[in-house]
Amino acid sequence: MVNLSKNKLKVAVGLSGGVDSSVAAYLLKEQGYEVVGVHMQCWDQRGDGCTADRDRADAAEVAGILGIKFVVLDFVKEYKEKVINYFYSEYEKGRTPNPDVMCNKEIKFGMFLDWAVGAGFNYIATGHYARILNDSGVYKLLKGVDQSKDQSYFLYLLGQEQLSKTLFPVGDKHKKEVRAIAKKTGLPTHSKTDSVGICFIGDIDVKEFLKQRLPNKEGNVVNSKGEVIGKHEGIWFYTIGQRHGFSIDKYQGLPMYVIDKNVGKNELVVGFAKEAERKSFEVSDLHWIAEDLLRSHISISCDVRIRHLGDLYKAALSNGGENGKVLLEDSVFGVAPGQSAVFYIGDELVGGGIIK
Repeated sequence: MVNLSKNKLKVAVGLSGGVDSSVAAYLLKEQGYEVVGVHMQCWDQRGDGCTADRDRADAAEVAGILGIKFVVLDFVKEYKEKVINYFYSEYEKGRTPNPDVMCNKEIKFGMFLDWAVGAGFNYIATGHYARILNDSGVYKLLKGVDQSKDQSYFLYLLGQEQLSKTLFPVGDKHKKEVRAIAKKTGLPTHSKTDSVGICFIGDIDVKEFLKQRLPNKEGNVVNSKGEVIGKHEGIWFYTIGQRHGFSIDKYQGLPMYVIDKNVGKNELVVGFAKEAERKSFEVSDLHWIAEDLLRSHISISCDVRIRHLGDLYKAALSNGGENGKVLLEDSVFGVAPGQSAVFYIGDELVGGGIIK
């Protein structure tokens, strides 16, 4: 049923060419919003698993079927500057960044939102599996109902202003329901496989992608005692917890994992699984969804997630302004510097930071 009160509210829907954003646009139109489909062109290099051409064509076809205006925004230059350069820079420093987090901050909920507001739209909308709750004027970010598809982790850098102008129409649905709606509506994306890999680029071989700017730089593999036991191809090609890709001439047959990196010496430190476990770690660049509510907290009990759709771990966060320390209830394997640690209280995402 059309909600007539929404007839004059304009929504710019980020149409990626996938099923989730397609259904988001359909649902909003059904609810009575004035909907415009917007496709963000962010990558212009072919190959590397890139599906940009097909995605743009699919987005345009969906807009045509839904009878909504279709706009293409060219963010190629800005995406390279704000996301890809960050990606390479972090890897070069020996860290493991999350480009999707940066993409959401700078592109989808940065440049796209700015464009929409400037063009007179009331809201933007995307196909993210997450929810927004307006709690007496304070906007809360919640996990998506479908826990197997929840994308709130990638959105922790959003703030009150962005959430107040954003809609997540599929956040209260399960993926199977979204696909069923798309099929019933006749949207060609109903059977399209989920996108994987790096935001706007696709499923790529990260090592090969890094090699486009970061060359091989052979160095020593050492154990936790500093003993040289092998060779690696370049410190930036490895992440904490990784088991393969380096050669060792000792402990053959025993599983060895990356447990640390010494960038200055170009040394890769490996050890047994137990040595890759951590009971605590520090975070920098802390960001709170509702900063005023959490600014005064010295410590909070929460769940922490250290990778997208990774397990939720019980933890205590000591908040020291922009930096904090996370004390885990149980030891955790593979805590990678540069990745995002995101904090939840129940279904609510309260904030996050970068693992130091």
